[in-house]
Amino acid sequence: MSRMLHLGLGNFFRAHQAWYTAAAGGWDIAAFTGRSPAVADALNAQGCRYTLITRGPSHDTDQELTLAAAYPGADDAAWLREWAAPDLAVVTLTVTEAAYRPGPLPRRLAAGLTARRDTNGGPVTLISCDNLPGNGTVLARLITQEADPALREWIAANVSFVDTVVDRITPASTPADGTAVVTEPFTEWVLAGDFPAGRPAWEEAGARFVDDVAPYEQRKLWLLNGGHTLLAYVGSLRGHITVASAVADPYCRGLLEQWWDEADARLPEAGVYRTSLLERWSNARIEHRLAQIAADGSVKIPVRIVPALLRARAEGRLPRPAVELLAAWTRHLRGESVPVRDTAAPTGAVPVVLRSLDERLAADEELVAAVFGAL
Repeated sequence: MSRMLHLGLGNFFRAHQAWYTAAAGGWDIAAFTGRSPAVADALNAQGCRYTLITRGPSHDTDQELTLAAAYPGADDAAWLREWAAPDLAVVTLTVTEAAYRPGPLPRRLAAGLTARRDTNGGPVTLISCDNLPGNGTVLARLITQEADPALREWIAANVSFVDTVVDRITPASTPADGTAVVTEPFTEWVLAGDFPAGRPAWEEAGARFVDDVAPYEQRKLWLLNGGHTLLAYVGSLRGHITVASAVADPYCRGLLEQWWDEADARLPEAGVYRTSLLERWSNARIEHRLAQIAADGSVKIPVRIVPALLRARAEGRLPRPAVELLAAWTRHLRGESVPVRDTAAPTGAVPVVLRSLDERLAADEELVAAVFGAL
């Protein structure tokens, strides 16, 4: 049986990549936590089995899934051993956008690749499943910068990096959930790249393999992720706890629709996609908390909001939803809504906050004045 390795043993992985792989059949997954060993410990106590609860608007569907192994992130010996396994073909990651910077992530992956090279483990594919434009390309650049010349040469000959777009709303667990994972019925996985050592037949569960993920990537980042970010900051200030509650608020819904009108130009199938998002987000049985989405805004806003905002400014428009969002984020950073969970969060006046996202925003006097006025 072929083997996969995964870094980031969280709920999303168990609802998405693990689900697709189970549907494909014929592949084992060894998964590592990112930091805390808690999930690995809990899964090991029950034979690495867990229940995936697909929560529709009216009923639940339960499915039992099993991993081959679950390791705490600190188990370096197991990490290197799994990389050296000759039957390893695919490595997937869900480590959040904030991890994609020089430091622990590229060092850890470079160590694994070194172990594979030193044991003649053969080709392998790395797949980032985090919400970053060109996520495979970003990952390749980080690892290449970390590697020494000999490892870079080996990577060029033996490692492929796949770009992906992933989607499945998976709320954070509550204590009552235990190891169970709650998710929505909708799921999407779009991939572009090569698999020199083979891959699971993820298309059996609906995955799509394309030449270029960029159109799907931009649509998701600007409409889904951008919409989520807008609701997270504006909705929290209005007292909402979940996405479903915020999208039912006419004020938030109006801003959301206006933002989509601004962002969806030249995006594929935008109208159908918007309708689907509203249906998904209106499922009140999925408690997708705004506080979860609001984390790491300093990393998320530059890819989810800023590109469409800069395009609008270049065309002479000042989108009200973007102004409201930036004002709400500024207030969030001042402690006026949900707790701030963002290691790179800026502090200071509006120009300082905007400069942390993009110098051009801070230099835009009309935008700065509008954000001040919306505070």
